[in-house]
Amino acid sequence: MPDKIFMANMKRENDIAAEDPTLSEEEETRRAEGIDQPPNADEGIKPSKIYRPLAFPVLALLAPASIFGVLARLGLEALMTYDGRSVFPLAYVQAMGCLIMGMALRLKEPLGQLYGPLYTAITTGFCGSLTTFSSWQLDVFNAWINAGQFNRGGFHDFLDGVGLSTITLSLSLASLAFGYNIASFMDPMVSSIRFPSRTTRYVLSCLAVLTYAATLITYFLLPARFRSKATAALLFSFPGTLTRYLLSISLNQRFKALPAGTLAANTLGTALLAAFHVLQRINHPVSPNACSLLQGLLDGYCGCLTTVSTFAAEIRAFKGRKAARYAVLSWVLGQIMMVLVFGSSMWTGSASKQQTCSFE
Repeated sequence: MPDKIFMANMKRENDIAAEDPTLSEEEETRRAEGIDQPPNADEGIKPSKIYRPLAFPVLALLAPASIFGVLARLGLEALMTYDGRSVFPLAYVQAMGCLIMGMALRLKEPLGQLYGPLYTAITTGFCGSLTTFSSWQLDVFNAWINAGQFNRGGFHDFLDGVGLSTITLSLSLASLAFGYNIASFMDPMVSSIRFPSRTTRYVLSCLAVLTYAATLITYFLLPARFRSKATAALLFSFPGTLTRYLLSISLNQRFKALPAGTLAANTLGTALLAAFHVLQRINHPVSPNACSLLQGLLDGYCGCLTTVSTFAAEIRAFKGRKAARYAVLSWVLGQIMMVLVFGSSMWTGSASKQQTCSFE
């Protein structure tokens, strides 16, 4: 009974803190830094249930979560890509990922009491891989340059880019808030699940490793035509997520002004995505196998290295000018990477607006 009362008090304090507009800048930064990390004593987690950020179970569960996140993203984009659509496909991806992210943030304490690595798998692994900052930046840049070659003027190119930018960010923040609010109904259900036994935890870690090992099998054994569609992306999904997670863990603690880890991951991932797009569009096309590998790096590594869900959650953790500064800085750096890497290659004639290599 005392444990239940203690946990209830901690939950109320965390909910109040999440909505408190008077939090200090230091407290805001601390909350933003902890979004990617497993639940700890600040959430009222018992010491026996706390996992270090680099513990093997935490890292292992990121692998299958990344794979399922990429599959969900590719599936949603394929499902929502059709003639006459009113909403761009990536909007569904960002909204779904931020919705689930908001729910996980609300349930961080009960998930920590259940199994801490599960929280990181859902937020950093699944949601971080489902949403993608680099593809968003590419869509905005393609709108500026009218890559679709639509019959419109420069002013409408500008409006299209602004619309993609503002709608994506607004939809992501709204979905995050909606998910956070509706998750309160799931709290009793998650809290009622018992902490898994040691054997179960070992089995989960082993299955996670085997799941990623299966991506190697699918890449080499399935027909080559599947590589550009999914198997290459699955192969590079976990490395992308792991890079982002390590950047977050190492850099967020060193730079207190902004979440430098997420900022670095999104900027680096956008630059790499632009570079891989250039390689797919050079005047002397690469081989079909190389073209498929590049597509896997685009959808898998860059898609998982960059994230909108964590980015939106960090914006929500800040207030006022600091949130706006972080959002604008991230967006501007993304567009600068696109201009420097993709734009310069295209404008100098080294690369085309359209893909020149083929997958078969």
